[in-house]
Amino acid sequence: MKSMLKLAGVILFAIAFAFVESSVVVYLRALYYPEGFQFPLKLLGNHHLAVELAREAATIVMLAAVGVIAGATRWQRFAYFLIAFGVWDIFYYLWLKVAIGWPVSIFDWDILFLLPVPWIGPVLAPVLVSVLMILAGALILHRDEDQWMFRVPLKVWILALAGTAAILLSFMIDTAATLELQPPKPYRYELFAAGIALYLVAMVLAFRQRRT
Repeated sequence: MKSMLKLAGVILFAIAFAFVESSVVVYLRALYYPEGFQFPLKLLGNHHLAVELAREAATIVMLAAVGVIAGATRWQRFAYFLIAFGVWDIFYYLWLKVAIGWPVSIFDWDILFLLPVPWIGPVLAPVLVSVLMILAGALILHRDEDQWMFRVPLKVWILALAGTAAILLSFMIDTAATLELQPPKPYRYELFAAGIALYLVAMVLAFRQRRT
């Protein structure tokens, strides 16, 4: 029961924090994209850009802090962080839909993150990653609740890191669109699909371990 209350608290925080995040974006878009958000991107003023970069860094710190507070072990902390991040990201788009009717489609392009360089891609991509993060976090918590000794083999880490690299590359590769403010090229779905496939294989290998 206590673990369920913790999980509920983490989820409620993530949903509420997603509303805060989406509210900031509503104001930014009203300021920089009064005609509606679209590519090519517009250059933020230096002061606004500095504040936005700091805000994004603070967002990650806050989500990580929730995991640290909620979890009792390192794996619990990691699991709660994954769940918080995934729920926050999905509800960020749901709140934007409620507030301004965007995205119209899951294939609408968005600027996803700014650190260390801007990330862009269709809304579908981060949402799918978030679903996997929630699933992985839930499985870790289930293993922990069932008192399994959860150990991740080196090959799983390698697969997960390779998957992360492929997905991040799909978001960051179009530097002409993000750094030179040009129209984006077609999204590299093959890189994203490869990353998701590597994640799925890593998860299967990690969670099929026998009880020890």
